[in-house]
Amino acid sequence: MATDRERADPFAAFRQFLALERDVLVLSLAMFAFSLGFQMTGRYMGRYLEVLGAGSLVIGLYGSLGNLIGAVYPYPGGAISDRIGSRTALTAFGLASTLGFLLWFLAPTVSFLPVPGWAWIFVGLLLAQAWKSFGLGATFAIVKQSVPPEELATGFASTETFRRTAFLLGPLIAAGLLAVYEFAVGFRYVLAVAAGFGLVATAVQHLLYDASEDSFGKSFEGVAQVVDDLREMPATLRPLLVGDTLVRFANGMVYVFVVLVVTNVLEVSARLPVVGLLGPDAFFGVLLAVEMAVALVVMIPVSKAAQRFGLKPVVALGFVVYAVFPVLLVNAPEGGLTVSGIALSETALVTLLFAVSGLRFAGLPAHKALIVGPAEENAGGRVVGSYYLARNAVVIPSAAIGGWLYGLSPGGPEVAFGAATVIGLVGTGYFLLFGKELPAYR
Repeated sequence: MATDRERADPFAAFRQFLALERDVLVLSLAMFAFSLGFQMTGRYMGRYLEVLGAGSLVIGLYGSLGNLIGAVYPYPGGAISDRIGSRTALTAFGLASTLGFLLWFLAPTVSFLPVPGWAWIFVGLLLAQAWKSFGLGATFAIVKQSVPPEELATGFASTETFRRTAFLLGPLIAAGLLAVYEFAVGFRYVLAVAAGFGLVATAVQHLLYDASEDSFGKSFEGVAQVVDDLREMPATLRPLLVGDTLVRFANGMVYVFVVLVVTNVLEVSARLPVVGLLGPDAFFGVLLAVEMAVALVVMIPVSKAAQRFGLKPVVALGFVVYAVFPVLLVNAPEGGLTVSGIALSETALVTLLFAVSGLRFAGLPAHKALIVGPAEENAGGRVVGSYYLARNAVVIPSAAIGGWLYGLSPGGPEVAFGAATVIGLVGTGYFLLFGKELPAYR
């Protein structure tokens, strides 16, 4: 068992992964590589769709399709794994994700067909998200088996630290390419690099992963089982599910449009030492990296603080940040702001907002601990899967609704982002009023 010093060490996650047996290490590295590809591309897709001629409603529908995939893919993924074996399934899903990146890359060149170029982005999304169908269950299984109940938040913080390092590096790679090339060209290079990461990760996991003793994905027994698991969900999870769903719905309304607010509405740029002038597209990658850097720095300390103050305050903090970020971002004053005699330019203010936004990720380990703690005592992983299925199913239309509001004239972005904040605050308030604390953290 890890010592207190190791649990508090933010680099412990990397040493622990390097010490794992080969198959788990290979899966972890593959998750890192695919996360790198997704983070290089995913947050820019709204901008890419716009360049390909899509309107705000189409961009919102793209976001809703992503929500739908996130809700339903894990279950058929497990069924496919049962039928063809985990090693073959992982290879197939890895190839599908790589092909998705390639289809995104090719989308502008196939726009001469009757189908518009942006439509191929939807097809590519169906492929690109395939590998993720295994990620959630594997992460929960490893953590639940590795740490005691009172250390769940710290355990999840270790895995999140490892995985989200890719979330930090991916946007920086994208920013570097977009600083050199204009967006229409530079982002295609980003997609090509993401496809390269996916191909290498697929080849490595196919050659090195040994799934002879793997039982992942063999517990799903159909829709009836999901309904039963939802009915049997521990009472402590229900207020969390309601509040979480409202907060995630709010986030889903604006997630795919944040890049458009930064690049089109605010048009924030920056001149950095050595690098020089970064236009809005490249600077958006820097903002994402700042957001994730803050998350990585505070994730372990916040998880340790949860042991002293409880999981509920930490989760509520994350919910608050999720809720207020949209309205603060879209209303960032063009000329900057002066606070306590300190003048902040618009660039500095937006950077600060993204840094504060990183705090929402700091609450994710505590959030996962609050989910998995009571579930483990009742119906195990199936309840966790049902929790995410129920939440993600409700969130599916959020991006489409956000896209419709975003397209309203005048003031569509302000309306969409303001509505998201209202819904997020309602969810946060509900959780604060009715949410329960995990017994081990009381």
